[in-house]
Amino acid sequence: MSVKFALDYAQRLIACESITPARGPVFDALETMLVPLGFTVERFIAGADDPDPAHGGPVENLFAMRGTGGRHFAFAGHLDVVPPGAGWTSDPFTPEIRGDLLHGRGAVDMKGSIAAFVAALHDIPADAGTISLIITGDEEGPAIHGTRALIEHMHTRGTIPDLCLVGEPTSVNRLGDMMKVGRRGSVNMWITVEGAQGHVAYPHLANNPIPKLVAILAEIDAIVLDEGTEFFQPSNIEVTTIDVGNPATNVIPAKAEARLSIRFNDLHSGEELVERIRAIVEPRGALRSMISGEAFLTPPGELSATLADVVTEVTGITPEASTTGGTSDARFLSKICPVVEFGLCNATMHKLDEAVAVADLDTLAEIYRRVVVRLLA
Repeated sequence: MSVKFALDYAQRLIACESITPARGPVFDALETMLVPLGFTVERFIAGADDPDPAHGGPVENLFAMRGTGGRHFAFAGHLDVVPPGAGWTSDPFTPEIRGDLLHGRGAVDMKGSIAAFVAALHDIPADAGTISLIITGDEEGPAIHGTRALIEHMHTRGTIPDLCLVGEPTSVNRLGDMMKVGRRGSVNMWITVEGAQGHVAYPHLANNPIPKLVAILAEIDAIVLDEGTEFFQPSNIEVTTIDVGNPATNVIPAKAEARLSIRFNDLHSGEELVERIRAIVEPRGALRSMISGEAFLTPPGELSATLADVVTEVTGITPEASTTGGTSDARFLSKICPVVEFGLCNATMHKLDEAVAVADLDTLAEIYRRVVVRLLA
């Protein structure tokens, strides 16, 4: 079957160095795969005029479509990867098969899934229905000019999908054991407490901000947001750093800072949590926040049921419907249509010697093929 293209496609994508934000060659490689399959491919750069380097621009994005009319099925993913780091057994951007595994940065997160989906397209007739690929170069980065820009592009063109499958590596111990039907939201907050610098021997002439910050953090740490829900684990608040920047042993610092990260379920909104923390911090300090995404849940329905049935047919196991893990671009796509995430085993993602089982690439391609055919029927 044509799903055997999956290994070749994965190797070709891995061979393109695409540390986030990805641009150029890796998108050239994907376009070369899609055009012969009848796709119209649109590529554009977003964020080139953004003066804020923290937003990660410029970013390349790709939207490809084949077919017209009927139900519109979309596959979403990203071609950017995290930096490989030092210590790989082989070059991270030279795909290498050792035993039953294909090694290379992006093998599972998530060039392998994109390769499997494109391979599946070889066995899906061009007249089966409307199929699109929503591919960004900025999922591993700030995610400001990636999928959000693609959604805006689709709105402008009037090509919003009816259903979307995101190819994130959701499986844990074996391909097919988990799919994601939602994700918790994420918000980061920065707390700053100002004081007055002075000599430790003369504290009455200074104003130490550290005890004030400690008191604020103790109050925040005592919060129990919830006990979880049917589909979500409990929300959690974590202090991720405390910084004073004081190299001296005899100086009271002028400022103390801390950072919080909150992962929250659908009982909360990002803005509500920001205001709750703000009420604790102010007027003792200042608060800055960034909401990365809201919690979302795709209720049980045709998309998740079809995917679960197909996975069981192909692998013999029934995937757990989960909302665990970090954020993904599904948090943006969930605003426009039902979204489910399903992909390869995630044990080696972001690690040295990232690898995918070669057999899993073919199996995943077959799962994707059956899902698309059934949902477009």
